[in-house]
Amino acid sequence: MRRSLSFFMLGALAVAGSASLYAQGDAAKGKDVFDQNCAVCHNADSTDRKMGPGLKGLFKKSKLDSNGKPVNDANVMDKINTGGNGMPAYKDNLSADEKANLLAYLKTL
Repeated sequence: MRRSLSFFMLGALAVAGSASLYAQGDAAKGKDVFDQNCAVCHNADSTDRKMGPGLKGLFKKSKLDSNGKPVNDANVMDKINTGGNGMPAYKDNLSADEKANLLAYLKTL
């Protein structure tokens, strides 16, 4: 019983810790990252499609348009990092801070 509780607590801490990795970021700086890297293909102020989907209300949706995965920090960050369906990967093009700021901005749309 004690061992199970210990594993449960470690798992809960790991999940909480990984969620906080994405919780930080400056939305104002993220807007600059978006404008410089994403706005050419994505609308921020509407759901209208450019080359990629409009991102207004992204975090209010239940699923990502591109892959049907739930909209959450981890899945959005994975999409930013790996790209796909015509979107370039930004894993090596943006710093961890820039990605955190971008994620914070996307949550404001």
